[in-house]
Amino acid sequence: MDNNLNVLLIDREENSRNVIKAYLNEVEGVGIAAEFSDYESGFNLASTSGKCIVIVDISDNMDRVVTDIKTLKTSNKEAYIVALSGSNSADIIIKVLRAGARDFISKPVIKSEFLEILSNIISDIKSDKSQDSCKIISTFSNKGGIGKTSIAVNLAVELAQLTKEKVALVDLNLQLGDVATFLDMTPPFAMDYIADNINNLSEDELLKTMSRYKNTSLYVIADPLNIDKSQDITAQQIKNILTALKKIFSYIVIDIGTNIDSKTISALDYSDLILLIAIVNLPAIRSTQRCMELFDKLGYNADKIKLVLNRYMENEDIKTADIEEVVKQKVYWKIPNNYLIMMSAINKGVPVNEINPDSNVAVNYKEFASKISDYLITQKLNKNCNREVRI
Repeated sequence: MDNNLNVLLIDREENSRNVIKAYLNEVEGVGIAAEFSDYESGFNLASTSGKCIVIVDISDNMDRVVTDIKTLKTSNKEAYIVALSGSNSADIIIKVLRAGARDFISKPVIKSEFLEILSNIISDIKSDKSQDSCKIISTFSNKGGIGKTSIAVNLAVELAQLTKEKVALVDLNLQLGDVATFLDMTPPFAMDYIADNINNLSEDELLKTMSRYKNTSLYVIADPLNIDKSQDITAQQIKNILTALKKIFSYIVIDIGTNIDSKTISALDYSDLILLIAIVNLPAIRSTQRCMELFDKLGYNADKIKLVLNRYMENEDIKTADIEEVVKQKVYWKIPNNYLIMMSAINKGVPVNEINPDSNVAVNYKEFASKISDYLITQKLNKNCNREVRI
């Protein structure tokens, strides 16, 4: 038992605990350290138990238990939390996973599903995979001037505010990047310094070289301070940086330049989600079509690509259906055209929610961040549980 991974079982129903214990007896490498019928005692022990699996029924007083899960993830990052509930609505699943649970299982618990999830968790622990599976979101277009950087910046800000988790915003427009300008930041360190030193930086040191945006959980890596330095950055260094960031951050938002080179391809390959940005005019649509052809050659799954229309107006001559037919991709999101608010934000170096949080574009970005966060959470759940959850 000493070499087993400890399991803490928190469930008010004795019969339910007995079923779970019977299933656990068939799982090698785990042992029940303790079982609880009350939440407070269970979470108190879990907070000091180091690496462990916490199986908790959230059916009773769900809001309180979700808060307890958030607190536990702060006090014990090595706790793998599996939530149980008799209700399996998408809203509940997303809420508990966003709080920090690793997996969700519907009650009554199906033995095969339970054993598969436990097996996946044990496999991740043995392979030393990060349980806080960071998601990389890239904004991309091979055409400039369509608002790609604005989308990356405002999305990253909203993700940080929504999730309260660490979000990295990386400027990979290495020669003419504007991420720092859009947030009125003057970083002491930039991409070139981090690229040169990434193999020698600890997690704490890496975080200190990044620039924190005001009093938020958003951290920025700006483009090189010296434009000549951008030529020296390699695709391998980009990979090393993203690998290191994934150990620290829950989300990484990358503003990718328009050039198609090995650095761009490396970032796109590493991305979990590529936001392909377009505006509604023929040249931009044609460029978007070329991007889709590139993604097809790179072998990207269609689910990895999300088509986003920027500066959208309902009375456009070119309709959404026409764009989808040409590009062979459904429109995932539309960001409304609000020139005055956007230009005011850019000129003042702040996100749009600081100009007017009630404006149509500010509300849209908030909803956009929520949709992306929920989508990535459900993708993780579908992968872990072999279940289709749609939002």
